[in-house]
Amino acid sequence: MSNNAKKIVRAFYLSDLLKDETVLKTFFHKDVELIWNSTDGLSILNYDDLNTFFTEVRRTYYDLRAEVSHMLEDDGHVTIRYKYYIRTMENPDEELGIAHFICIWEVKDGKLYRGWQVSQPVTDKDDTTESYERVKV
Repeated sequence: MSNNAKKIVRAFYLSDLLKDETVLKTFFHKDVELIWNSTDGLSILNYDDLNTFFTEVRRTYYDLRAEVSHMLEDDGHVTIRYKYYIRTMENPDEELGIAHFICIWEVKDGKLYRGWQVSQPVTDKDDTTESYERVKV
């Protein structure tokens, strides 16, 4: 189970969320719950909320890429630390770091089931060269 859980989490973060509209169906359990602490406060997202969120991301960005620095598994839970980079429709030639994330996922029935995520926007004070060196992915 644990190795499969890690493979599922890895596959989601390496998927092409912008071009593959089956990502939600492929990777997320129908009863998914993502508890997300961000600068906007606490959000609790279910399957339909994630569908709305992914639709908006597809509409907004030209490209989206996750840079994963850590991925650890413990007793069926997978913790991932990553940074999202985007390219906008208005400026597709410039890639920008958008936010840092840490998320813990519980996998059930081969899909992402429960998630606890914390995010923080990228700032000009970030040291991405040192802080995003791959450690255990």
